[in-house]
Amino acid sequence: QVQLVESGGGLVQAGGSLRLSCAASGSILRLNAMGWYRQAPGKQRELVATITSDGRINYADFVKGRFTISRDSANNTVYLQMNSLKPEDTAVYVCNADLLIIGSMRLLRPWGQGTQVTVSS
Repeated sequence: QVQLVESGGGLVQAGGSLRLSCAASGSILRLNAMGWYRQAPGKQRELVATITSDGRINYADFVKGRFTISRDSANNTVYLQMNSLKPEDTAVYVCNADLLIIGSMRLLRPWGQGTQVTVSS
């Protein structure tokens, strides 16, 4: 019914950049928020950044000005621009959304399949 598809991950050297994208599709009546999380081996999933439909943004402390989240509301797409990447940024980056389905008053919080980001030293 609702699907999130991420892209843009890959292998990059330390100090390099990547831009991730996540597109939400399906019977979406209202998209309240979208965000990025990441999970590395041996670590819990952690929030990276979120953005709401009215433009409010929240970043994790470890971003330290390196990452920027943005959105294309017309296409239900969120982006994560990652600069000055470090080896410790290596993880599976997963997209999340908070949305309302057409014909329902129930909120749905789907997750994407994730995209691998690997930063070499």
